[in-house]
Amino acid sequence: MKIHEYQAKAILQRFGVPVPKGEVCLTPPEVEEAAARLPAPPFVLKAQIHAGGRGKGGGVKLAQSVPDAAALARQILGMTLVTPQTGPEGKKVRRLLIEEGLEIVQELYLGVVLDRAEGTAILMASSQGGMDIEEVARRSPEKILRATLHPRYGLLPFQARKLSYALGLGATADKAGKLMQAMVEAYESTDASLVEINPLVVTRSGQAIALDAKMSFDDNALYRHPEIRELRDLDEEDPLEVEASRFGLNYVKLHGDVGCMVNGAGLAMATMDMIQLAGGAPANFLDVGGGASTEQVSNAFRILLSDSGVKAVLVNIFGGIMRCDVVAQGVVTAATQLSARLPIVVRLEGTNVEEGRDILRRSGLALTVADGMADAARKVVELSKGAA
Repeated sequence: MKIHEYQAKAILQRFGVPVPKGEVCLTPPEVEEAAARLPAPPFVLKAQIHAGGRGKGGGVKLAQSVPDAAALARQILGMTLVTPQTGPEGKKVRRLLIEEGLEIVQELYLGVVLDRAEGTAILMASSQGGMDIEEVARRSPEKILRATLHPRYGLLPFQARKLSYALGLGATADKAGKLMQAMVEAYESTDASLVEINPLVVTRSGQAIALDAKMSFDDNALYRHPEIRELRDLDEEDPLEVEASRFGLNYVKLHGDVGCMVNGAGLAMATMDMIQLAGGAPANFLDVGGGASTEQVSNAFRILLSDSGVKAVLVNIFGGIMRCDVVAQGVVTAATQLSARLPIVVRLEGTNVEEGRDILRRSGLALTVADGMADAARKVVELSKGAA
């Protein structure tokens, strides 16, 4: 689950990470009132959406006075902000963060993330703050510093000092080191999957401050953090992804035209690869999980058909814990209720596979049964092109 910048800063501040003074606003009059309460201008106005690159899209502005802040707020609030991370459709700006301006002398990058190769979390740091870390990794990988976090103690003091001096922080090294440790504590205490401060700035007065912040959380751990779960902004999520989450389904919208319903993330990725290999493009990643019920399968199928971009559907199920007859019944139920007219290819293997195939045969629906993944991918791509 992702949250907004202002929400991430509030969480980090609770753990001792310094952030600029600021307020989140919903209307231009609120922005004007908030600006009057902040220290002297300039003020920074930042659109709040779940995407990076906001400055490049016109979502970050500098105001030199209170009236100027109100005028800029009228431009930003309600706009459709398009950034490299939103896609061409962009996102509507419903919230605006106004903050005090700072005298910045240095910009850095900090990020805490799980390193799956190491099997533990790591802290990444770079002197190239304010840039996309992926771009830094591509152009200057030697400028990304890493510290492996201790499973019990997190970031140790000597690691924080070593990173701080390696970043050239000098007199600000101690403050930056404490900020790093607070950042790691926030990551571990909230079951976050990512904490990113980009940039971390050093001010003319020698303070280390999180000028921007990004956090995302492990959905499977949110039951332990109801206060974080309440920060979810459904307006920032795809409606079909929101609908899928209501039924415990993992759904991610993509930009192709072949809808994919599978059980298991590994099978989902393999299925998408096979569709690409066959010359098509997946419209989504939809994983019904290992033990879905007929109702869940039916709802998954309904969600697939709700996507106007889908031209054909591939149901690719390997029955282990999940039974193929349950999947088949869910597909038949949904296709019948929704009067599905799109081509549907079904590939079933595993537990109760013959019972599942029998349900499909007796359904009276125009379903295409495939023999293996390669056959299924080839058939669904051919049918999707015919439907298009």
